[in-house]
Amino acid sequence: QEQLVESGGGLVQAGGSLRLSCEVSESMFTSAAVMGWYRQLSGNQRELVASITRDGTTAFGDSVKGRVTISRDNANYTVHLKMSDLTAEDTRVYYCLSKVIVSPGRVTTYWGQGTQVTVSS
Repeated sequence: QEQLVESGGGLVQAGGSLRLSCEVSESMFTSAAVMGWYRQLSGNQRELVASITRDGTTAFGDSVKGRVTISRDNANYTVHLKMSDLTAEDTRVYYCLSKVIVSPGRVTTYWGQGTQVTVSS
């Protein structure tokens, strides 16, 4: 359950939209307290794009509020991120996050490999 398979990145036009998907194993998906997407800023610094908890509670980064939705596909153990009205500032490497409950009160964080999103004007 350590593998997070990311897809949907690539080149898009400014003003367009895209969907990023993160598929994990059944065991990781059912054990994850929260899953979401972060994006690279500089160095190893990352900022929240969106997250969704096991019970469906969502959170969004201030930089993308109003342009992003996140959802869970329980049948396919996948989290989807939809971004709209893209600008050059959205050009980043995006990482899937999964926080897995390994025992009561203990959570382990897993990261995907990262997928490049490039917005062209």
